[in-house]
Amino acid sequence: MDRFAPKLATIFGGSGFVGTQLVQLLARQGYRVRVAVRRPDLAGPVRMFGSVGQILPIQANLRNAASVERAVAGADIVVNLVGIGFEAGKQTFRAVHVEGSANVARAARAAGVSALVQMSALGVDQAAGVSAWAKSRLDAEAAVRDLFPEAVIVRPSLIFGQDDGFFNLMGALARLFPVMPLIHGDTRFQPVYVGDVAQALLLAAQGQVKSGRVYELGGPDIESHRDLLGRILREAGRNRPLLPCPAGLARLGAALLSILPVKPLITADQVALLGVDNVVSDAALKDKRGFKAFGIVPTAMDNILPTYMWRFRKNGEFDRDPDAPGRERISA
Repeated sequence: MDRFAPKLATIFGGSGFVGTQLVQLLARQGYRVRVAVRRPDLAGPVRMFGSVGQILPIQANLRNAASVERAVAGADIVVNLVGIGFEAGKQTFRAVHVEGSANVARAARAAGVSALVQMSALGVDQAAGVSAWAKSRLDAEAAVRDLFPEAVIVRPSLIFGQDDGFFNLMGALARLFPVMPLIHGDTRFQPVYVGDVAQALLLAAQGQVKSGRVYELGGPDIESHRDLLGRILREAGRNRPLLPCPAGLARLGAALLSILPVKPLITADQVALLGVDNVVSDAALKDKRGFKAFGIVPTAMDNILPTYMWRFRKNGEFDRDPDAPGRERISA
């Protein structure tokens, strides 16, 4: 490869929620970017984040080692963002998280990639005993570090932003249902802004932090599940009572819903995850393996949620209380 050509980055899962943010950052810094996804025909919009020919969607399935090898050939840096929330057919936790991540690490090592970054999730070490999903994520970390010891592992907490999965889903439920189910209301979370996560991933890929380490990313606010739902209701302008739901009953309901041929609203595994705190560990704070290592000041939910949660208000962005700018009156 021409040593004067822009560096090449391969981003597995680059068309997703976090991936699109990272691809934009890479493009702005002049990288050529391969967006490695299972369906490149559906990833066309990522091309708009760069100049003509700068961003290329490419077919790759983490379960297919040959396609992974093609995707990383000639790359300078590789970032793996792929993850699934539930199992379906051949898309099992082990196949995608563990074996898929191992395929990426193995291919990156063989291709002489200078930096590999693996996105995991905060709290997987604490939740591995109760959640198959968390166990697979933790096993994936081990597989990556075994094959590529210099890899950087990034564990973000619950991620919020324009197209997030949690706050948007809860906002939609608040709009549709007269009550909000509350499972494990005292569990603590430390939500983190997607833009901050993408910036950390970029810096890790560029070698701006120590390699071979696990970094835990949490935002400035630590709130219980109950408090988060209360925040969502305020942002959505909805007056909905919180209905405590025993974990056992929630698991039973999730198991029954899992037999339907549609994407599950919640799985029994996710119910178990809700019972485990999702905050940056004391060890990570002591070792400075958080946002401080990246020189990033994390963004508060108050600065971001109002910019998109208005869509769940009864009258959209027009439902504002004139006496409290940025806050809507409870209307429904």
